[in-house]
Amino acid sequence: MEYAVGKAGRIIAARLFEGESLYESIESIAEKEDIKAAAVLITGGIRKASVVVGPKTETPKIVAEFHPFTGPGEAFGVGTLYCDEDNKPKLHLHAGLGKLNESPMVGCPRGGASVFLILEITIIEILGIDAKRITDPQTGFKLLQIKKIITEKK
Repeated sequence: MEYAVGKAGRIIAARLFEGESLYESIESIAEKEDIKAAAVLITGGIRKASVVVGPKTETPKIVAEFHPFTGPGEAFGVGTLYCDEDNKPKLHLHAGLGKLNESPMVGCPRGGASVFLILEITIIEILGIDAKRITDPQTGFKLLQIKKIITEKK
């Protein structure tokens, strides 16, 4: 395990509108506001997404299993924002998605995740840590690595 202790910085509240891209919108806010690390909360509606619902295979390499979500439907989720090797913030989000008469789905809503009518976003900036998502040669995934603690102990 590796970890660092930071402090809450700015808190950003945003509303996304019909058809907007979930990932592009949140990452755009983070880039404009120069946010390097944050916790993210979402509440509202999703129009569609291709959702990672687990691994299709684990060996020799992990291959994601995608399942389509065709809304409109309800969504709530939690995630994190950390920079990748390109120093741009990237969202990692897991959410519960559902609509009447269909089994709810839990997973990582990627693949063109777009908003239905309204989606409320809360971004809680984390200050005082040095963390990035770095490509892991074994898995090929960009995994969170905490380089060092940059705050002083009290």
